[in-house]
Amino acid sequence: MISDSGVMRYRILSERWDVNENVTPKRWIFHRGIFLEQFDEKFHTEGYIQADTAYYYTDKHLWYLFGNVRVRTVDGLKFFSEELYWDQDRHELYSNLFSHLITPERELQGAYFTSDENMRHYTVTNTKGNFQREDADGKNDNTTQTNDSTAVTKRDPAMPAKKKN
Repeated sequence: MISDSGVMRYRILSERWDVNENVTPKRWIFHRGIFLEQFDEKFHTEGYIQADTAYYYTDKHLWYLFGNVRVRTVDGLKFFSEELYWDQDRHELYSNLFSHLITPERELQGAYFTSDENMRHYTVTNTKGNFQREDADGKNDNTTQTNDSTAVTKRDPAMPAKKKN
């Protein structure tokens, strides 16, 4: 448990937590999984981070989580990837592997992810995803208009012609 001004704000759960201060770089190792949980003032869960393995580099204030990384934020965002870096000095999260984000409004997937610590301002590159289209007035438009492919006249297929000598 980690407190902030006497109020329990965070909990770290792990089956095995090794502290290696005699190696370079100094690090904590969570070989058999990690579950980091954040609480509000009434001890309700606000969000969590979960992974199969994690390293925390104490001098760099950098977390490296890998293997079935799962994140859920207080805003309802869900994040899934095989790796996640959390740079506490730069207040940034990032992943260089395929990532999948689900929010109440959209679903995104991509090969590179970067975000602020709260996961409110994020970028996903090499993306594909689903989200609701908004019209010019900012109102949701859940309908998609497509042309009827059977109504379009198609040209005749080209016929091969003999070569003229």
